[in-house]
Amino acid sequence: MSGEFSLHGVFFPTLLGLMLAAWLLNSGVRLLLQRTGAYRHVWHPALFNLALYGIVLGVLFHLLRWTPS
Repeated sequence: MSGEFSLHGVFFPTLLGLMLAAWLLNSGVRLLLQRTGAYRHVWHPALFNLALYGIVLGVLFHLLRWTPS
């Protein structure tokens, strides 16, 4: 895993790309959970969403570590 990537000559940290991907995935999961009514069983939805974002970001980071650079 490299520390940064280049987008048209501008270097961005890899974590920024992972955070954007995790946000997009988390938005999709959150929408799916809302449509299925799973939030009825969640005590604090904002805290649940933050924890879900952390889990998705951690999984993406873990998957990126195992890909060859």
